[in-house]
Amino acid sequence: MTENSQLAAQAEPGTLGSQRTRRLAGLFSVLVSLAVIGVVIWQVRLFRFGPLLAMVPSSPLFWVMFAVTYLASPWGDWLIFHRLWRLPPSGFGALIRKMVTNDLLLGYLGDAQFYGWARSRLARVEAPFGAIKDVAILSALTGNAVTLILLVIAWPFVSSGQLGVATRDAYISLGVVLVTSCGILLFRRKLFSLAKHDLYFIAGVHVARIAVALVGSAMMWHLVLAEVPVTLWIVLATLRMLISRLPLLPNKDVVFAGIVVFLLGRDTQVADLMALMTLLLLGTHLAMGMIFGLAGLFDAEKVQ
Repeated sequence: MTENSQLAAQAEPGTLGSQRTRRLAGLFSVLVSLAVIGVVIWQVRLFRFGPLLAMVPSSPLFWVMFAVTYLASPWGDWLIFHRLWRLPPSGFGALIRKMVTNDLLLGYLGDAQFYGWARSRLARVEAPFGAIKDVAILSALTGNAVTLILLVIAWPFVSSGQLGVATRDAYISLGVVLVTSCGILLFRRKLFSLAKHDLYFIAGVHVARIAVALVGSAMMWHLVLAEVPVTLWIVLATLRMLISRLPLLPNKDVVFAGIVVFLLGRDTQVADLMALMTLLLLGTHLAMGMIFGLAGLFDAEKVQ
C-alpha cells in the first residue's frame, strides 16, 4: 500500500464520522422545523381574524416600529455570528427559525436547532457548540441585568399600591426567580469558551438588542394609547422582561398578556392593547415559522 493510500485510509473514518455527524445535525434541524410547522398549523385554527383586524392600528410608524422590534433579536444574532463565523446573509433565516422555535416550542430548543443547522451547513466552523452556548449564556445574563435595572426603576410605582397588591406580589415573586438565576455569574469563568474581546462584543450587542426592543415596544404602546402615563409603560415593560426571563416557558407573550388582564382587569384599554400585541406577535411568529420552516426543509434536501 502506498503512503498516499495509507493516509487516505486513516483519514476516511474521521471523514465518514464527520459526514455522519453533519447528517444527524441536519436531520435534527429538519425535525424541529417540522415541529414548528405543525405548531403553526395547529395555532392558526385558533385565530379569530375578524376582531384582530378591527383592532389593528393604521399608523405606518407603528408598523415600522413593530418590524424593527421583531427583527432586533435575529439581527443581533446575525451580527454576533457574522463576527465569529463570517456567517453569510443566508444564515439570517436560520436565526429567525431559532427565535420562533424558542418562543413557540421551548426555550433553547431553537439554539439546539441552530447548532444542527451550523453543523450541517458550515463545514469550516470549528466547535460551534461553544460559541452558541456562550451567546445563549450572555443573552440570559444581559437580560437579567437589564431586568434588574428596570425592576429598581419601576419598584417605587409598584410598591405604592396604585396597581394593587397583586401586582407587587407578582413583581416580588418573579424578582426572586430572577435573582436566583443570576447565580450563574459565579461560574462565568468556567462556562465561557470564547475570547474575552468576543464576549464583550456579544454582551454589547445583546444590550443594544434589548434596548431596541424595549424602546420600540414603548413607542408602539404610546402610539396606540397616548393618554396612558409613561410610568405604567415602564411597569409593564419590566413585567414583560421578568416573564421573559422565566426558563422553559413557551409562548411567554401569551402568559404576559394573561397576567396583565389578571392584574389590570379584562375591560381596560391597556389589557386590550397587550392582547392585541400578543396576537400580532404570535401571528408574525406563525407566518415566519411557516415560511422559514419550509425554506429550511428545502435547504436540507439540497444539502442531502
